[in-house]
Amino acid sequence: MTETITNAVAVREQGPGAMVEHYKDDLAQVMPSHVKPDTFVRLAVGVLRRDRNLAQAAQNNPAALMGALMDAAQLGLTPGTEQFYLVPRKTKGRLEVQGIRGYQGEIELIYRAGAVSSVIVEVVRQADTFRYSPGRDERPVHEIDWDVEDRGALRLVYAYAVMKDGATSKVVVLNRAQVGKARAMSQGSDSPYSPWQKHEEAMWMKTAAHRLTKWVPTSAEYMREQIRAQAEVAAEQHVAPPVAPQQVIDEQGAEDDGPIEAEFVEDDTAGWPAAAQAGSGARA
Repeated sequence: MTETITNAVAVREQGPGAMVEHYKDDLAQVMPSHVKPDTFVRLAVGVLRRDRNLAQAAQNNPAALMGALMDAAQLGLTPGTEQFYLVPRKTKGRLEVQGIRGYQGEIELIYRAGAVSSVIVEVVRQADTFRYSPGRDERPVHEIDWDVEDRGALRLVYAYAVMKDGATSKVVVLNRAQVGKARAMSQGSDSPYSPWQKHEEAMWMKTAAHRLTKWVPTSAEYMREQIRAQAEVAAEQHVAPPVAPQQVIDEQGAEDDGPIEAEFVEDDTAGWPAAAQAGSGARA
């Protein structure tokens, strides 16, 4: 036990980048097969080295950092990008790492299910022309004057998918008030480090893309169907059914109408590597 704690403290003292590299194998165990652990870790370490505030947040609470990276790894999304943001968040007076799925991450999960040929997510600004009548129009008509110097403030955001059979999914259209409600439900959205402050347009798009996942298959749903089918075959053959991957379990409730940043890291450090737990004792 003493040796384990000593090793954990030693890894932590080397900095958050060293800790991420140290636990590459733990991250690799939960990644989908298409993700390369070396690339994932290199990108995560790179974003920590580029952002001093993020590095300090990771040093303050390694458990929160590892929780965010585990979430990204399970989803097969790239950390530190618009697929999966890593941002510092002030909690009880100190910075800690928060993982937030971005709009490109939402779109990636839709594509990965294999049911759609394209996903369209766009914002509408004041100078744009936008027409869409549900029940009459199959898809929105969005006209942009690309010569105008300033298209104006954000007004609407919409998202839909074209299925592989050519059909159009439900069209999601949200106005400023609806996006504002989603933002208000997102913990830490008023923080200067939040992507709502730094990447407002991208977060509008994330809001619409997240709502679209209610109407089109996502990779999590696809995996659940595969597991269900395998279980039925196993039952017929009288063999043990497959165990659901952790990713499927974790995404069970991800497509509700709740907070758009519902992928927040919890404080429970049970089950995390010893190095991550060693740095979490100061958190109440």
